[in-house]
Amino acid sequence: MANPSAAVSGKGPITHVIFDLDGLLLDTEKFYTEVGKIILARYNKTFDWAVKAKMLGKKAIDAARVFVEETGISDSLTAEDFLVEREAMLEKLFPTSELMPGASRLIRHLHEQAIPFCLATSSYRRHFELKTQSHRELFSLMHHVVSGDDPKVKQGKPSPDIFLAAAKRFEGGPIDPNKCLVFEDAPSGVHAAKNAGMYVVMVPDSRLDNSFHDAADQVLGSLLDLNPSDWGLPPFDNPAT
Repeated sequence: MANPSAAVSGKGPITHVIFDLDGLLLDTEKFYTEVGKIILARYNKTFDWAVKAKMLGKKAIDAARVFVEETGISDSLTAEDFLVEREAMLEKLFPTSELMPGASRLIRHLHEQAIPFCLATSSYRRHFELKTQSHRELFSLMHHVVSGDDPKVKQGKPSPDIFLAAAKRFEGGPIDPNKCLVFEDAPSGVHAAKNAGMYVVMVPDSRLDNSFHDAADQVLGSLLDLNPSDWGLPPFDNPAT
């Protein structure tokens, strides 16, 4: 694990925060896995974490291409058809999305401390709305939301497009990347943030191989483990529970 305090010293304190969504703030990755398994069962195939790791954080079509190619069903199902097949199932699951541990605490803390923060998600806007419909009050605290179908996001993660677009939309933007802290769970998202010149706290799924942690500036088991002071941010008033 990198020493974030040492990384930030000499660069100035973090002033702005950018959040990923799936698997970081909302427990939605399980839905993609569940639907993937259902579709693969038709071809007598299984969905393992080696494939999942390559899909995490990517735009829908990019993740779909990985799915059909890596599982060996590309001759039977195109990436585009895969997306069509899973859509109806996902639309039923997304409204049941639950918050990840520590997500509400961190968002409300940043809001109370007047630290600007936003969301940069590879999810399309319509999916974002479905996933957050039970948590609208919390997500309304975001300064802005950049989704995967935003016209300024030409390339998906690990391209830096989405994070650079997010930094431009803060008041007074574009914000210096060295003053932006990104929270991510996906390897592609971590690389996207680093490619944008930003610092990254990774909160990976426990099943993700440790070799994917290396690019992050800090790795946490949960958002509950975060010490904001590591990044020059105001500390929490109360310890995590």
